[in-house]
Amino acid sequence: MQGFYKANSADPHWLPVQQFTTASLPPACRYWLLDDGSLTRRLIDLNTGPFRVQRLYQGWQVPLPSERILLNIPTRQLALVREVALRVNGSAVVFARSVFPYTSLTGSLTHLRKLKNKPLGAILFNHPGMHRSPFEIARLGGNSDYLPLALQQGDDAWARRSRFTIENKALLVSEVFLHKFSPWPKALPVHRSQRGTVSSAMLQPKQ
Repeated sequence: MQGFYKANSADPHWLPVQQFTTASLPPACRYWLLDDGSLTRRLIDLNTGPFRVQRLYQGWQVPLPSERILLNIPTRQLALVREVALRVNGSAVVFARSVFPYTSLTGSLTHLRKLKNKPLGAILFNHPGMHRSPFEIARLGGNSDYLPLALQQGDDAWARRSRFTIENKALLVSEVFLHKFSPWPKALPVHRSQRGTVSSAMLQPKQ
């Protein structure tokens, strides 16, 4: 689906990782939730069934307030929003929302306008100049309006987001881990060649 629609009003309560204690973010969740490798690669490596990206929506809309602030998008300016479900063996395991400012979809990144059902992570993590900010985390109710109606569930869900920068162009990727998501083994090796560079802090945009 492409076109214009009103932005969803359900902006999760995102917090820096440092504000979560061991009790509120147990180590058993922390190791996979804060993994800074390619989530697409992780899901494929689990080898639990065919992996595919299902595009749910792509179009121009006003970003959510916190998205606009992190990406330094002027008030009421539209951005390209892409929402997908990552499916393993037919089941939706992750909901992902990507926000692309208009100014980021130029030059060598123009092709990001036409991803269709291609995984965004496969592009980002193969770019040698990619930088990724630390994660912000949220705990969502399963019936949160942030999730498409078809992906809402009875259980709460962990969510994370981070800002990617390529050639001084920023985009924001948020991921919600759904009920059928299965964490990868803790001992799974890190694909360092696909990690990019992680900044020491979630940088605030220039005022």
